Amino acid sequence: MPSLQRKSRHSWIFSEVFSMQTSRIVQLLGSLRLTVVCLVCAAIIVFWGTMAQVEIGVYAAQQNFFRSWFITATLPGTEVRLPVFPGGYLVGGITALNMVFALIQRRRTATQSPGLWLTHAGLLLLLIGQFSTDMLAVESVMRLVEGQPQWYSEDQRKVELAIVETTLPDHNVVTAIPQALLARKSEFGTPELPFKVKVRRFMANSVPVENADAGADLITNHGAARQASFRETPHQYSGDRRDMPTAEIELLGPQGSMGTWVASLWLTKTQPLNISNRTFELSLRPVRYYKPFALELARFKHEKYPGSAIPRNFESDVRIINPEKGENRNVRIRMNNPLRYYGETYYQSGYDERDPRVSILQVVRNPAWVTPYISCALICLGLAHRFTSHLITFTKGFRK
Repeated sequence: MPSLQRKSRHSWIFSEVFSMQTSRIVQLLGSLRLTVVCLVCAAIIVFWGTMAQVEIGVYAAQQNFFRSWFITATLPGTEVRLPVFPGGYLVGGITALNMVFALIQRRRTATQSPGLWLTHAGLLLLLIGQFSTDMLAVESVMRLVEGQPQWYSEDQRKVELAIVETTLPDHNVVTAIPQALLARKSEFGTPELPFKVKVRRFMANSVPVENADAGADLITNHGAARQASFRETPHQYSGDRRDMPTAEIELLGPQGSMGTWVASLWLTKTQPLNISNRTFELSLRPVRYYKPFALELARFKHEKYPGSAIPRNFESDVRIINPEKGENRNVRIRMNNPLRYYGETYYQSGYDERDPRVSILQVVRNPAWVTPYISCALICLGLAHRFTSHLITFTKGFRK
């Protein structure tokens, strides 16, 4: 009996200590002090990230400051990056937890005020929607030339090694290796190919050099880039410039090595291959997102302000060709009037200064695009309810 009493007493003490610690954690996560700390950190991130855009560009600043758990910096004299400050994801996640636990602590008051629930629900949905957008949204570019149907858009940040078999007369067979796998420098093979692809070197950004004595990293002995030389360079962070990746690959057949090739974005033409009486085309290209429909540019209109080169308006008359739905209709895409079709939004993004027949559209697929509208509506309804209820209470007290 004494031993049972001691065990029950110990378990009771443990439960009390655990309950106290849990209560302290809940109070901390729902405290106003944590809210203030999160707001200050968010302000620092916004200011710091905005200033950093001048040096590293918009895309790199978004990735390092806003779309990260920690802001990292390079250790002087090395290539090691260390976390120095909480990133946008971490601050946003803690802010969301702070709102949830604040409602739990004030649940008695919150149940009497639906407006408080609506306002917090709208703020939470706004944070969740932004995180979902960062995780799920896909941005690409579609280049349209007058009179030429376009069936795909291209990613401006990622590339793929494409091996296209052109042997069959009615269709092509495409094998694409994404950039993430190329960077691992692995060996790839599929039943559709009579050879394997071994990545010997991958450079995320490169420049061509005239000869091997100029510090070249890659020299090939086959293909269009025969005796071509490339040198690895740091990433391009400027908004109007992009990385130009280059890969050195080796083709392996049943009898062993078939030689080395270089595939690069600097090479504008595909490299033909003739292997086992089959023809292939090899190229390193931007990642393509194929559509079940085509867009054909009928007319492109570009207007400038008088006496300047500043664009005032540019718009595209586009024909939608959808064989699955039997659809063939014309639409107009303007600067502030995008096309929403098949879950994607097509914005009039730009044009080619060297070719007046070219229109450039930005294509955005965002499954969470509606969340900002819903969250703003919830916040407005919640604030309106809070204001109205306080106004009615004040009016009744004033009459008395």
